[in-house]
Amino acid sequence: MKKIVLSVFILSMTIMISISLLRSNDTQKSKLDILRARFSVKDATSSDHSKFAVLKQTFKTPQEVTAACLSCHTGTASEIMKSNHWNWERPEYIKGRGVVYLGKKNAINNFCIGVEGNEQSCAKCHIGFGLSNTKTFGFNDSTNIDCLVCHDNSETYLKGNEKAGYPKENLDLSNIAQHVGKPKRTNCGVCHFFGGGGNNVKHGDLEKSMFEPSRDIDVHMASTGMNIQCTDCHTTKHHTISGKMYSLSSMNRNRALCEDCHSERPHADEILNKHTYKVACQTCHISTYAKANATKTSWDWQAAGKLKDGKPIEEDDKDGNHTYLSIKGRFTWGKNLKPDYIWFNGTASHYLLGDVISDTTKPLIINPLYGSYDDKDSKIIPVKIHTATQPFDPVTGLLIQPKLFADKEGEGAFWKDFDWKRAAEVGMHDVNLPASGKVSFLKTVMYWPVNHMVSTKENTVKCIECHTSENGRLAGLKDFYMPARDHNSIIETLGKIVLMLTFLSVLLHGIMRIYSTKKLKRKN
Repeated sequence: MKKIVLSVFILSMTIMISISLLRSNDTQKSKLDILRARFSVKDATSSDHSKFAVLKQTFKTPQEVTAACLSCHTGTASEIMKSNHWNWERPEYIKGRGVVYLGKKNAINNFCIGVEGNEQSCAKCHIGFGLSNTKTFGFNDSTNIDCLVCHDNSETYLKGNEKAGYPKENLDLSNIAQHVGKPKRTNCGVCHFFGGGGNNVKHGDLEKSMFEPSRDIDVHMASTGMNIQCTDCHTTKHHTISGKMYSLSSMNRNRALCEDCHSERPHADEILNKHTYKVACQTCHISTYAKANATKTSWDWQAAGKLKDGKPIEEDDKDGNHTYLSIKGRFTWGKNLKPDYIWFNGTASHYLLGDVISDTTKPLIINPLYGSYDDKDSKIIPVKIHTATQPFDPVTGLLIQPKLFADKEGEGAFWKDFDWKRAAEVGMHDVNLPASGKVSFLKTVMYWPVNHMVSTKENTVKCIECHTSENGRLAGLKDFYMPARDHNSIIETLGKIVLMLTFLSVLLHGIMRIYSTKKLKRKN
């Protein structure tokens, strides 16, 4: 009888567990099915712009295209002129500073350093025409809004090199204007994939392979899969686009998050769901970045300026990546990289033009990302760390924003004259900051959160890659206890005591059962 009851009990438990697992799997599948259905239907413009009379004309200037667009899209210009894509700045609260206008106009990076004085070249990635000087550009002039750079669907529109944001010459502006619509990956990627002077230079997880990625590159954006577009996640309201790039942002607002689609409890396994309290989705689901093409990991400006027979030189690796350029210095690259990991609560600080550096004995972190284990809003995120050696004034204590670009020699631009002292003098004058005439070099660090190139589930980070005592992915985060990685004598001693007491309890229980059984037999 006992055997029958035990068998029934085991069978019942097996059935209950199986049903529970099946329900969990069904729930998980249903969530994924909903998401797949949501993104399988792509928005299409409701208007055929090729039939609009106002666009059936020969446009001689890009401003004429803008005027035609705004003749129908009334009110749009005022929205655009409030955006950071137009103003290159926005009000942000920075801890210790208060509210400041933060953006390309005053934030320094450790790639091409800064835009002020170099706008003629940098404005290739501005959504306007004629931005050759941020101080004189008409940010209130709607006629210079570039509608096509974001809305061209013909994929033939291109900005010109070093043309202050104007398009290349001899484009068929009429044909392009008649083929516009919601931004595609090509519209976003032409700037965001090539920032810093080349493909995948800055981010590491945004580059030209993402125009038409395979599932191995990004499971969400795969052209043979859900084919998610940038604007599907970076949703837009009144031309304000969600999502933050923390080289130019400091606040935990208007972010694009995985949880927007997947919720905060996306797994069937509750143990995994508990991880999401302190571990960002990207930490497990982006196992490597720079999967298809290498990304720049260091930049040494101090090595710049070497010439051969009076002319600039170039050295490339086997994949065509520049390892040395006279105008920029020496670089290192990496491919299929494991991210580094930090705590991040969504807020950051920044080195801004004119900040005096008090401690030059250690590398300067240009964009500190805030967070810690004890911070309730912090999660572990993956980052790319980019290091550099860049020009610094040892007398004033300021990072130097050098004059880099000019049309011709003799204007002080380093890319033409290869004179650091002159480039520093002219560049700092352009931003109304002092220059001592001396140029030194300082090591700097930037953090770039890794949010793209999401792996397939088979290639996500395995538990053992973190929960291991040697060379784990999270070995650098030492402010919390993690099982299998860390050893704590008190915890381990308590664990041994608990195990010993458990064993003794079971042993004592067994002895008492044997004793009571024998006692009952004697009575009988």
